[in-house]
Amino acid sequence: MKSILKILISIIFIFILVCASGIFYLSRGLKGGGEVKLNGIRISGLNDGIYNGKYDAGRWSNKLSVTVKDHKITEINIVDDVTFVKSGVSDELFRKVIETQNTKVDAVSQATVTSKAYLKSIENALNN
Repeated sequence: MKSILKILISIIFIFILVCASGIFYLSRGLKGGGEVKLNGIRISGLNDGIYNGKYDAGRWSNKLSVTVKDHKITEINIVDDVTFVKSGVSDELFRKVIETQNTKVDAVSQATVTSKAYLKSIENALNN
């Protein structure tokens, strides 16, 4: 009976440890990602071409390519996506950026940090 209790306590301890590690991993960088400052872009001074940008921040790290033609953003492609991809977020966000020709757009609902990570990559591509 005593050994069964030890095994049960060990299983519970391991379960709690795995859950705590998972919560730590998923929430690491969440606050910083939400506070990312977006400065906007100045598209008028850019030549035609494909610009590459990236944003490094844990599971929100990503790499994008931004195509500029006639001083307008015409296409945004993901080269290396965030760790946990939420369907439709990038499509909706990139559509807003192309429509406004700026990164100062509203984040996609329920994906604020991911939206800011993509937007910062776009800024890094076009402002560097």
